[in-house]
Amino acid sequence: MAEFTATVHQNEFLPDGGTDVHAIVSITCTGAGTVTPMSSASGEAGEIIIVDVSGSMDVQGVQAAAYAASAALDQIVDGVYFAIIAGNHEAALCYPDGMSAAMVRMSPQTRLEAKRSLQRLAPGGGTAMGRWLMAAAQLFGTVPALTKKHAILLTDGANQHETPQELSWAIEQVRGRFQADCRGLGAAWQVAEVRRIAEALMGGVELIRTWDGLPEDFARLMQQSMGRGIADAQLRVWAPQGAEILFVKQVSPTLEDLSPRRTQINPLTGGYDTGAWGDETRDFHVAVRLAPKAVGQEQLASRVQLAVGGQVVAQGLVKARWSADSLLTAQISPEVAHYTGQTELASAIQDGLRAKALGDDATATSKLGRAVQLARETGDEAATSRLARVVDIEDAATGRVRLRRNVDKLDEMELDTASTKTTRVRPT
Repeated sequence: MAEFTATVHQNEFLPDGGTDVHAIVSITCTGAGTVTPMSSASGEAGEIIIVDVSGSMDVQGVQAAAYAASAALDQIVDGVYFAIIAGNHEAALCYPDGMSAAMVRMSPQTRLEAKRSLQRLAPGGGTAMGRWLMAAAQLFGTVPALTKKHAILLTDGANQHETPQELSWAIEQVRGRFQADCRGLGAAWQVAEVRRIAEALMGGVELIRTWDGLPEDFARLMQQSMGRGIADAQLRVWAPQGAEILFVKQVSPTLEDLSPRRTQINPLTGGYDTGAWGDETRDFHVAVRLAPKAVGQEQLASRVQLAVGGQVVAQGLVKARWSADSLLTAQISPEVAHYTGQTELASAIQDGLRAKALGDDATATSKLGRAVQLARETGDEAATSRLARVVDIEDAATGRVRLRRNVDKLDEMELDTASTKTTRVRPT
């Protein structure tokens, strides 16, 4: 049986007149188990693999995608519902065959049939990812008992056969209906475009540089999904009457702004979907603005809970105490400081790359220099290494850099896609 624990990291002391309380709430799940075929009473699990078969994939690319999808199929537990979508400017059902538009249970027979269907894929047409998403939502809807719904989406190009408005509409239609991890192959796809899909669907986005990296990545993604035995969990944040919740963010293992997902549980509590869980720890940054109180007074600033199936399984209390002692009020929680830096690091990288693409070298140099400085301060050696392939670092401590010329586009894209991955606080 799964167990959850919550730990709060904060400095609860506020100066006279202080209003804003920041806390990192770490929630750990153990004993989540793995996905198993469940009874209709408790729900079912479903997986959909969406592969790009547009003309730009060419024969070798489609064959590699089919091989990767086959590797993912091998990781799906027997009894789990599944389907495969072939996407170009339309969305076609690769498996089961197009005549039966419904998901089927995995078994040795259906796994073999699905692998055979992948061999028939051929490149052609354009790219319309919104239609792929709508088709996936429709397929998930064919099994009303599904409680855990996850998809893998692969593309190699920009969404050229839909307007940005059409893609945005599709994203909003499927938001909250399933989770999706997205992968971009090569250098022709747009990171910001695919990241929008992944963020809306509580998944990640990563760059796959070459075809030979696909099978291992797809197998790992499906293994991770099969290891999330908790179908769905919701973060609940309570704040007292008159208080304002400034934001709720997941800050580890990846950065995700949960604030747009808020639904009202009651007048003082908001709920934020976090998707499926395995054995893992996630850190959340909660910021609350209170009405100031007199020195010496205390107040509960927030109650942060995790609920599974409507039942609260973990709780952390965020507190506030007003003090005239500057030695107490000046302290910043190491966890809050670390993740604030990691959040700024991601913004600096994305803003810098955006400015570089627009030819604004001055802004790009400033932002990427700040990113180098933040990566050093937060101990993010991986980010420093990725930045060093885009800028020449002259002084990391001050953020003095020079833009490199003739940078590999894939290095820029890897820096961008990895910008939302965070490191944990270093031990002191």
